[in-house]
Amino acid sequence: MKITGTVLAIASLLLVKASSFTKRDQEVCAGQITISETFIGENSDVKLSHVSCPDNADSKRGLQARQSAAPTDVCGNTCMPFRLALFVLSKLESDPSGTTFCSDAAGGGPNPADCTVIVNAMRFFSQNFNDTFTIGTGANNTVVLTYETCETFYVNQVANNQTYCFSDWATIVAFIAPKCENDAGGLCLATNDQWFIDVQANTP
Repeated sequence: MKITGTVLAIASLLLVKASSFTKRDQEVCAGQITISETFIGENSDVKLSHVSCPDNADSKRGLQARQSAAPTDVCGNTCMPFRLALFVLSKLESDPSGTTFCSDAAGGGPNPADCTVIVNAMRFFSQNFNDTFTIGTGANNTVVLTYETCETFYVNQVANNQTYCFSDWATIVAFIAPKCENDAGGLCLATNDQWFIDVQANTP
């Protein structure tokens, strides 16, 4: 199922009610434009958004997730070894899926309890609806999950569409959130540089 289809179909699958959620979420990039959003989880309380980070975008007109006939399946890919030259990061932590980084930027990380709500929502959706999603190419296609102080997003860094698994993403967030609580969140970069997952504090 394509990410566009996933985001649009989740509302009908879960019969999500219109939300009274009014807090402004942390943007993942300057000039962020939300293409679509819905809510997932057993209580429909975790926001799932598909956002674009265009260099020169004056409006939402014409924006949509790009699709291809044969996306690359990156489920099961691991996090890469520590590379200080690419990221200004302070700590190295080993986890079952490879290596993650905690940021040394100013400010604390998200509340791990809020991140656990996101983890549980991803696992609920994975087990009851669909574990995989397809995301278009580059930073103009970013998938974001938000709950209270916790925000995590997935970025496809290559020119091909990708298929990734919510269950894998949940495992990474479950590891990063408590390990990087005293830092400004954390990052998992794929061993082949094809994608990265970030966990950061959301400002309600």
